[in-house]
Amino acid sequence: MDSLITASARSLASGDVLGALKHVALRGDPPALALRGIAMARLGDFPKSRELLRRAARGFGMHEELARARCVVAEAEVALAMRDFAGPPRVLSAALAVLEARGDYGNALQARLIAARRLLLLGRLEAAAAELLRLDIRALTPALAAVAQLAAAELAMRSLDPAAARAALAQAQAAATRSGVPELLAEVMEANAALQRPAARRHGGGELSLDQVAALLASATVVLDACRRGLGSGSNWRPLARRPVLFALARTLAQAWPGDAERDVLIEQAFNTRRPDESHRARLRVEIGRLRALLKGLASIEATPRGFAVRPLNGRPLAVLQPPIDGEQASLLALLSDGAAWSTSALALALDASQRTIQRALAELEAAGRVRSIGNARTRRWLAPPLAGFTTILLLPAALPLE
Repeated sequence: MDSLITASARSLASGDVLGALKHVALRGDPPALALRGIAMARLGDFPKSRELLRRAARGFGMHEELARARCVVAEAEVALAMRDFAGPPRVLSAALAVLEARGDYGNALQARLIAARRLLLLGRLEAAAAELLRLDIRALTPALAAVAQLAAAELAMRSLDPAAARAALAQAQAAATRSGVPELLAEVMEANAALQRPAARRHGGGELSLDQVAALLASATVVLDACRRGLGSGSNWRPLARRPVLFALARTLAQAWPGDAERDVLIEQAFNTRRPDESHRARLRVEIGRLRALLKGLASIEATPRGFAVRPLNGRPLAVLQPPIDGEQASLLALLSDGAAWSTSALALALDASQRTIQRALAELEAAGRVRSIGNARTRRWLAPPLAGFTTILLLPAALPLE
């Protein structure tokens, strides 16, 4: 490297972004373009940063594949900061393969961490967990280790595993302290606050923390979970998110337990009508039969003079979990809180509402920053926002150690 490139890289490493730009602002060679791209990302101008990094990658060409791969990793981090998921993941995978083949294991670990965070933001929780397991946390720098542990903590919270989330946050706190990066310490505090917020409410009771929800779901209690739209006990889980009629019946019966629910009330809740006739009553018998089959091994449903009653097997208790907030959008937010990506049609089916109603609600929530979308048109999917924001400036200075 020449003296100006060296001086610019040192300024970036020390946090003097404007000083780094002064050294290379008028240069158009690939190393200078790459350093300018990193500097612009540090300043928050992500579109300009991505343009510069792409120009640098093209300038390095085929004969400098290691430098080009580092540019690809830096660009992938910028795309993650922009929440732009349009790029094909195979580009990052190819860069990762080059870095590993050329012995640049530090940047290879960084690329793998970017891939894991991308999967987490896309709602592909199982794939994100698999990618995080492939990371050697001990080989990461303190800043990168803190980012990895924050991702692991969010994954654990989405999976209702507060013990694992707390352990990951403790390690993130230690790594962030060693890194000395204020943004990381703030993120850890935000994630800890998210862990303490109410996760649900118990019907007839008060608010429950994530620890209390996890303990209740792991117990012998039969739980009707109106947040995730399902019913289960321990590891025995019966999803009802895509069967709104059965969910409405199960919820009404569970809320009436240990008593029974009247037939007209069940019909009103399940079929959205206040004037039931014989056709509705016949349909109710059919749906109750389907619900009996689905609850086999967990509970039975008995007919009573007034209607029907749910009876958990072996005298087990029954609990109903409700979203932690009230309002028309509470159920929508509760469905999205599992971290998975939902289509508008799937949300409409789960909530037994029209797609247009769901689209309006999602637009309002997106404007308020309470949901986010990925994709366009028919490929658009909706997710909850990250439990804690991802710091977007950490990986870039180390992404391109130009020799």
